Amino acid sequence: MAGRRILITGVSNFWGARLAARLAADPAVAHVTGVDTRPPGPALAGRIDFLEADLLDATLGPLIRAAAPDVVVHNDIVQFPEPGRSAGRLHELNVIGTLQLLTACDALPALQAVVVRGSASIYGSEASAPAFFTEAMARRYPLRTRFQRDVGELENLVEAFERRHPRVTCTMLRLQPVVGPGLDTPVTRLMRLPVVPTVLGFDPRVQLLDAGDSVAALHRAALHPVRGAVNVSAPDVVSLRRALHRFGRPAMPIAHPLYAPVISATRSLSGLRGVTPDIVQYVRYGRGVDTTRMRDELGFAPRLSTLQAIERVLADGERPKAAA
Repeated sequence: MAGRRILITGVSNFWGARLAARLAADPAVAHVTGVDTRPPGPALAGRIDFLEADLLDATLGPLIRAAAPDVVVHNDIVQFPEPGRSAGRLHELNVIGTLQLLTACDALPALQAVVVRGSASIYGSEASAPAFFTEAMARRYPLRTRFQRDVGELENLVEAFERRHPRVTCTMLRLQPVVGPGLDTPVTRLMRLPVVPTVLGFDPRVQLLDAGDSVAALHRAALHPVRGAVNVSAPDVVSLRRALHRFGRPAMPIAHPLYAPVISATRSLSGLRGVTPDIVQYVRYGRGVDTTRMRDELGFAPRLSTLQAIERVLADGERPKAAA
């Protein structure tokens, strides 16, 4: 059987660069093409083909058709909403960019699989949420925030593509918050603070995914895709209070109505850059997801637990460098 020809969008971001390096070294892969608006680092020079393109660009279709991939990994997606980044721009990147990419994929006769680095944010964080969301529960709760609605719309686009092309296996990886050394995300920044701001009266469920495990999950799905959504996370869920106690991190409880204003007012001291409604809800209620499908059907098991992932972040003395 001939090796896979894999195309990765967002090849220069944290996930794309590491996934491309793993795939380029995999004997099951014949060719790797990366798409991004900026070139990847020197470590990938000569190992992959690079296409400089924006997913919103009209030139995208011809470039992708010329690359002739049989697997497309859609990784050019914003994983976390951040203060200062407009909702309109997030919608362009996550929804319109996905629409453009899937339109280009319509014309790929050899395409066998599309893998998407999605988000467990589609479930939200709710007081009435189950202990563990299964993949079938995504439509049972309201999509309260703009970011959630964008994630839902992105998933709808992928599902519509799969209905048009039933021969193509579409895998939606719903990643829980990813943390790791060198990775700059809101949850990582919270964990790094000497005093962690919490919501007064709440002890949320924390279930995370180590950064290295997130790349390994993408690698597994690219070579062994399964149909539909798959929750991806460390299987263990811990309370935030227990996690902070375990690592000797003091908490600073803040009343819920004041949480966002206090963080915004102290962002120059905390380094948090403010918070979005999604993060406030997560810090209030947390979220747990069922990982049965990840283990039994995708055949993937994270190397690190939630507590081990947190410990790895706190043990790393470097400031985070790679934005999500």
